[in-house]
Amino acid sequence: MTEQDLKEIVAKVNAAKAEIAKGIIGQKKVVDQAVIAMLTNGNVLLEGVPGLGKTQLVKTIAKVFDIKFSRIQFTPDLMPADVTGTNLIIKENGNNVFSFEPGPVFANLVLADEINRATPKTQAALLEAMQEKTVTVGKKTYELPSPYMVLATQNPIENEGTYPLPEAQLDRFMFKILVDFPTLDELKDIMDITVTNKKVEINPVMNGNDILVIRDVIKDIKLSEAVEEYALKLVVATHPEVPGASDYVKKYVSCGASPRAGQAVFNAARAKALLDGRANVSFDDVKEMAYPVLRHRIIPNFEAMADGLTTDDMITKLITDVQ
Repeated sequence: MTEQDLKEIVAKVNAAKAEIAKGIIGQKKVVDQAVIAMLTNGNVLLEGVPGLGKTQLVKTIAKVFDIKFSRIQFTPDLMPADVTGTNLIIKENGNNVFSFEPGPVFANLVLADEINRATPKTQAALLEAMQEKTVTVGKKTYELPSPYMVLATQNPIENEGTYPLPEAQLDRFMFKILVDFPTLDELKDIMDITVTNKKVEINPVMNGNDILVIRDVIKDIKLSEAVEEYALKLVVATHPEVPGASDYVKKYVSCGASPRAGQAVFNAARAKALLDGRANVSFDDVKEMAYPVLRHRIIPNFEAMADGLTTDDMITKLITDVQ
């Protein structure tokens, strides 16, 4: 990859992010991380209180990247077939035959809205799609379109009628992104768009093929042995049971991150370097990407919750301690 190729990719992605910013006021870090996940074939869990524009963010991304978008509203009575699709019996040449009717999961960008409101059986229907990019119905397996990404949302403050995502499914998400409340100035800008006749036109800037090309380029971004070792040390340091685990981790962590966390840190750090216009990954890239990658993979114990510690607090401590 030449320096000119790098500049063209950075310019194209920056133009896409600028277009997304037309429809989503503020939330720059959220947009940056969602784009990084898309460009590295990852799924994202967005967590925030209602009304922060999580659904609008996903719709805007789909428009800007000109890819097929589908929204699934997760509810307690949603069935797996409502997500994946089902076989229907139809008449063909006078005979009854099975015909597969694809569900809403067959899109490039799938919004799983309030995913923790569905039962575990329905949540599990997404597992194969998220990890293998396929759907199996009966004895037949169907390929999902490429590129493919699941962006799920959940509300952290309302527990009634919800089914917390099991660790196995959480691990399928590359990132967990926290959506914060906007500042006063951002809130004013949101009001200007939403409660007036002012219309914002979102234009496509990239397409699905651009995403696939950039994914291949990201894999060529260099990761030095020192940076690679540091990233892996961070992942290993989340485990209280490994030899040499810190007293802090032994005291507060119940279970650490999986090997998928290492893959996610590598890919995310490479994408971060690329979008900053660099062909090499830095230690700071790893440190910044550690938060969205690890915050849902570290399981705090009761003592951590009693002391009011968040997983982000733990990651900050790990970054400080690991050399």
